[in-house]
Amino acid sequence: MRIARLLLLLSALIAGAAGAQWAQWDADVDDEKKPWKEIEAKIPPYPRDDNLMQIDAGGASPHRFLVDSNSISIGEDGVVRYVLVVKAAGGATNVTFEGIRCDTREQKYYAIGHAGSGWTRARKPAWRRIEYREVNRHHAVLFADLFCAGSADNRYPYPTVAEIVQRIRTGATAPTVQP
Repeated sequence: MRIARLLLLLSALIAGAAGAQWAQWDADVDDEKKPWKEIEAKIPPYPRDDNLMQIDAGGASPHRFLVDSNSISIGEDGVVRYVLVVKAAGGATNVTFEGIRCDTREQKYYAIGHAGSGWTRARKPAWRRIEYREVNRHHAVLFADLFCAGSADNRYPYPTVAEIVQRIRTGATAPTVQP
């Protein structure tokens, strides 16, 4: 009888130690979630007209918005990077190298393009929230319809550049996702 009690007590101690060790393992796994770290963005070649694809940013803007298909990339950090060309109704052309983070609904300028002389790095590149306003409607379209998949709470880049290019070519729109 005494041996049985001793064995029962020893079993309880071993089970308790194993449970504590398992709980610590769970805590270690949770601690391994690394904070997001942006990779260094490599500025692409200046866009050529034959690589530009127009996006539909709605009828409120008289400008034309085009994405250079050869510049689109999906980084290991989850950022979709691309060159955007804006042809203003008055004749001016603006070229920017940008990125969109699908998981946080943010956009960032990396560089400004200059015809004939290449790129100038943005002075103070910072992530900015993409708001659903007419002034930045093109960024909202890129985010919601062309670059990012998922639900309102869980957005991520489409899996391949080829899929993103196809979405731009066909003017695909995602199911309505509210901000």
